[in-house]
Amino acid sequence: CGLASIKRPNSSLTDSKESKMNIVGLWHIIEMEAWSEDYFNVDGQAYVEIQENHLGYFKFGYVTGQLDGNLEKVGRQERFIFSWDGADEMEPMSGAVWLSIVRGKMEGMIKLHLGDNSLFWAERVRW
Repeated sequence: CGLASIKRPNSSLTDSKESKMNIVGLWHIIEMEAWSEDYFNVDGQAYVEIQENHLGYFKFGYVTGQLDGNLEKVGRQERFIFSWDGADEMEPMSGAVWLSIVRGKMEGMIKLHLGDNSLFWAERVRW
C-alpha cells in the first residue's frame, strides 16, 4: 500500500475555493540556508514531493523522510505544514516543516527534531 492510495479527510481550507496554493508535485531544492549545494545534493538531487492527499517524501544530503501535512491559513497567507519521519545516515530522525509558494517558488523552513533547522527554496519540476 503506497502513500498515493491512502485516502484522507480534507481540511476545510483544502476543500475551500479560497485556497490558491498549489503545492502538489515534485520540487527540486535549489538552495538551503544551513547547508551548501555540495551537501544537500551529495546523494542525488534534493527534492520535496507532495501528493494530492498531502502525503509525500523529501530528501536532502543523507536525510530522507516521509511527510504528512495540511494547508493552513495564517492571516492572509496560506502555508503547508507537515511533520516528517525518516532517517539521517540510517539513524532515525523526525521533525517538522512549513512552506509557502512565493512568486511560483517554494520557500520553507525544515526543522530536525532536537537538531538543526534551515530555510530552503525549491522550484517545481513536475506537477
